[in-house]
Amino acid sequence: MPKKKDAPCLKTICLNSIAQHMQAVWVKDYSENYIDEHNFLYIMGPFNELAGALVQDLLRLLGESRRLTRAMLHLLLVPHLTELSLRTCPGLVSNAITQLITVRCKNLSSLDLHGCNRVPSAALVDLLECLPQLLRLVLSETQSNTQVLSAIGSSCRVLRELDISNCKKVSAESLLHLVYDPAQGTFCCSKLRVLVVTGNEPRSQVENFIGAIAFVLLAVPSLEYLDSSCVMEALCLIHAYHFEGIRRVEGFPSLEELVQTRKSTGVNCCLSPVTLNLKRVNEVEEQLLGTFSSLCRDVVEVTIFLTDCPVTGWSSMSWSHLTHLTMHCTGPKGRPLTKLIPVLEVLGSQLKHLSLSDFLYDEKFSFCAILNLCPNLRAFQSLLNPLSGPLRIGSGDLEAEPQNWDLQLIHHAFPLLSHFSLIMNTCGPLPPQYATVLGATLACLLKASPVLETLSLISLPVSMDHIFQIVLEQPASGALLKLKKVSLCQSHVSSSTIHLLLSTDNQLGTMNLEQCPDIYRKDYDEFLKTVKQRNLDLDITWQ
Repeated sequence: MPKKKDAPCLKTICLNSIAQHMQAVWVKDYSENYIDEHNFLYIMGPFNELAGALVQDLLRLLGESRRLTRAMLHLLLVPHLTELSLRTCPGLVSNAITQLITVRCKNLSSLDLHGCNRVPSAALVDLLECLPQLLRLVLSETQSNTQVLSAIGSSCRVLRELDISNCKKVSAESLLHLVYDPAQGTFCCSKLRVLVVTGNEPRSQVENFIGAIAFVLLAVPSLEYLDSSCVMEALCLIHAYHFEGIRRVEGFPSLEELVQTRKSTGVNCCLSPVTLNLKRVNEVEEQLLGTFSSLCRDVVEVTIFLTDCPVTGWSSMSWSHLTHLTMHCTGPKGRPLTKLIPVLEVLGSQLKHLSLSDFLYDEKFSFCAILNLCPNLRAFQSLLNPLSGPLRIGSGDLEAEPQNWDLQLIHHAFPLLSHFSLIMNTCGPLPPQYATVLGATLACLLKASPVLETLSLISLPVSMDHIFQIVLEQPASGALLKLKKVSLCQSHVSSSTIHLLLSTDNQLGTMNLEQCPDIYRKDYDEFLKTVKQRNLDLDITWQ
């Protein structure tokens, strides 16, 4: 049965106790007598003896429960902090708080100021110039501008991750100052691997922003992920070597000069001007795959948008490192699932994460064929659509549904699969043979996935009762022993199957039964009664 409620660990008890008594005990004297007099460089107290990780946990606990005050924040900004996240209390973060961080927290390697838009850009500059050891920095939704990005580039030399998304004052020229110092004539942020700038794209003069993205891609050889809607346009610009329409900013090298610099360092390819180190790219249109693959040969994670007209040449893509593949069908008709089989015959064995959206469930064995080509999956999710109109099998009528679902349609185990999600956009039942094959495929999959933790089977036009009966009829098989979360929203499942899940061995902590047509209020009340009687640590949602 699902795991029983555990007693809270000692760490949780202690932190909750401290949080509960913070105002009355720990900060009473300071808030009444000293907080508004002056800023203390150091405050001797119990939090100086608390490990930095525990101080951060306490800050998060107080922030999430909305109990954190300015006085508490003053006391918790201790010198031995190496990580500091203030995203749970942006309203408390002001110029004065950043000054305290500047003088007290000089050993930070990670700083998260998401949403702290009360801090002026000048204060951010002063702060960042004093934090040379930063590896990770989040400034999303702040007053970051060109001066702030210039300070990051000149001071945060070892920075690995930077998030400046949704900063209204960040411009195309700001990005140039992040990666190049015109006063010194040197490149900056040479170790940067992740840069998030989404939400800063302008509505007009987009060409200059695309040029700035191209500049960043060429100026930072170590960059593995750049999150912006202009990345593909920038890649096409670099691939075509067509820079005439891009305005050159005085004091910065041109894109042509950057390409020559990359070539002189040996980072080049015979098929394109340069090759980039990008490992993850979003929003790649299928017709641009040739351009993309020639520039980014070491890609690990990619999201591809597919039209109704397939592009040939997938088999020639050199993606030996690809492990995360997401494909969205964007055309009005959708791509048949069978068209994906040749692609996965090449890439399937190396994939760890596969996500498919809006494919057509066009042939009854297509879904199990896809799974059979991907034995090393850790996570799979799919949104499938039936063909418009009635599905026909061959040229004859639909056959009656076979009674035996115990078909061996999966040819191997999934020893690493921990997350599985299948959603179907159906307005009615599937044809009998389609429903039978789909149900048998799911039953085989669940029996072959010993470490499955999250399972979502949403709006499926097959019997969940039959599937779980087959999977759980042999307890010794070890199926679903690791299951922690299950969602059966809008699917056909009865109360008997839910009680079966409540009585078999698993680690269930969350069960979602929203809009299940065969679950009624009396059933839900009975589930809650069972959970309470057995002292299970399980949250069941139903309506």
